[in-house]
Amino acid sequence: MREKVDKLINNALIVTMNKDRAVIPRGYVAISEGKIVDVGVGDGKSKYDAEEVIEVKRQVVTPGFICAHTHFYGILLTGSPWFGVIEPPSDFQQNLQRIWWALDESLTYEDIYISALLGAIMLARTGTTFFKDLLDAPNAIEGSLDYIEKAVNEVGIRGFAGFSVTQRRSIEEGYQGIKENERFAKKTWSDKNTKVKGVFTVHASFTVTDEILIRTKELADKYGTIYALHVEEGLIDVYHSIERYGKRPIERMRDIGFLSPRLLAIHVVQAIEDELKILKEFDVKVAHNPMSNMINGVGVPPVPKMLDMGITVGIGNDGYIMDVFDNMRTTYLLHKVALKDPRVMPVDKVVEMATIDAAKVLGVDDRMGSIEPGKDADITIIVPDFVHTPLDERTVYGHLVNTFTGNDVWGVLVEGEWVTKERKLVNVDVEEVMERAHKVINKLWERMLSMEPKYKIEYLKP
Repeated sequence: MREKVDKLINNALIVTMNKDRAVIPRGYVAISEGKIVDVGVGDGKSKYDAEEVIEVKRQVVTPGFICAHTHFYGILLTGSPWFGVIEPPSDFQQNLQRIWWALDESLTYEDIYISALLGAIMLARTGTTFFKDLLDAPNAIEGSLDYIEKAVNEVGIRGFAGFSVTQRRSIEEGYQGIKENERFAKKTWSDKNTKVKGVFTVHASFTVTDEILIRTKELADKYGTIYALHVEEGLIDVYHSIERYGKRPIERMRDIGFLSPRLLAIHVVQAIEDELKILKEFDVKVAHNPMSNMINGVGVPPVPKMLDMGITVGIGNDGYIMDVFDNMRTTYLLHKVALKDPRVMPVDKVVEMATIDAAKVLGVDDRMGSIEPGKDADITIIVPDFVHTPLDERTVYGHLVNTFTGNDVWGVLVEGEWVTKERKLVNVDVEEVMERAHKVINKLWERMLSMEPKYKIEYLKP
């Protein structure tokens, strides 16, 4: 007698990302009550009686992709006329002041909600099921993370969200951000129904005092969450730390007891080898955002060296391009150019960085990141319309990195429930969202265009 299950993905090429990195050329995934109950070779219909069978020609099944770092609100500036108003920034420091801090200070609660709604849709459409978001909105702090939670719950994917604690405008503002993070963490970790959980996040070491860093880690320890901040994205971080503390940022963080295996260091572009050894010593995780690093012109982080040292690195997008396939492809290519070595960043490692390694980075690898019995049924189904070379167990990693795009994603399951199916969102009307979003974003742009562009950096006072 066949066992009953909720869903059966059948006759699929399965990239499991399990500990053996097994690829099943023709197999099945059985799902019940939001969990993967079996993964096997052959025809699953001989073993299971499913309420729904998914059997699509040329389907490739992967774990739901995981975004190690994003800023949903970053997508609000795509095509913005603001870029035609300001004097073009010549370095990362000016990028912050003229572009991102101007946007941060313009955000309203409605903007935050719309950005999260759009971002979650964009992730879902292109195969990402879990994320970590960081919000910067200094004029809309209290209750702001609830708007991200609301939007993401509507779409149906899952993730972590935190407020970007900073003292770049005032010392007190940093404590307001910490208060928002603790409020949201307390609220969401006790709520089994929400798909967004609160984590503790800081903007960067050069915009906060030691006290803020220490308090952030204390709260992350108390609630058992990861905690994160941007680390050495630009040279401003390094110069500030050396000037104020006589040591580099990672040395400073080590010396105040901030480092631990639950810390997510975002970017780590400017780190020297001694600092990488410190990250390895404390098992700090890293989020690599290659396309963001490129557009901001900050440099290329030493990711191949990190990997050789055994540092866990996951791929993020930093709020720039949400398609995981674009970010995997850039990760694959960027370091070959930077090191003038075509051997670095093999395709299978790049896929790991967007699945199981990203899950390790966010501390959720016990529940997701691979297709194995007992794990949550977070699954991405890819069905390319056209494949110009054979698609099988020998070539699938190469296709995932080199030829597939977000448009090839046929469906996404989160805890066994459809979020997208047959290339359409299940839970939200995309046309209605776009119509509302464009009106909201135009108002945001109008507010920004009425601002006086700022060209003076206000450093954190010691």
